[in-house]
Amino acid sequence: MFDLAEEWARHGVEWLRLLVEGLGATVIFIGLLVALRGLAAHWLEKRRDDFNPVRLAFARYLAMALEFQLAADILSTAVSPSWDQLGKLAVVAVIRTALNFFLTREIRDERDQPQRKS
Repeated sequence: MFDLAEEWARHGVEWLRLLVEGLGATVIFIGLLVALRGLAAHWLEKRRDDFNPVRLAFARYLAMALEFQLAADILSTAVSPSWDQLGKLAVVAVIRTALNFFLTREIRDERDQPQRKS
């Protein structure tokens, strides 16, 4: 009975992990579309000098996608952790957390700067 419950839990977590990974990929795709639209508008306005607003808009989507991907990695490790998987999760978590930290800081710094006139 316990083995069956464990099997169901493992399958449920695997499906949840796939869903969370898919959400992360979807967020990146939406961010890409938003960034491409912003770039097109930027180029149509003949402004080829300052891409920061477009870049930072895309960075917001990437930061959210990183959160989803980290959650998926945690779910994957939670099902059947081994020392190897835990080590990989630790490295991935540190890298993704650092990326997210710097993306968030850059977004905040850009938001806090006074608006430049074009």
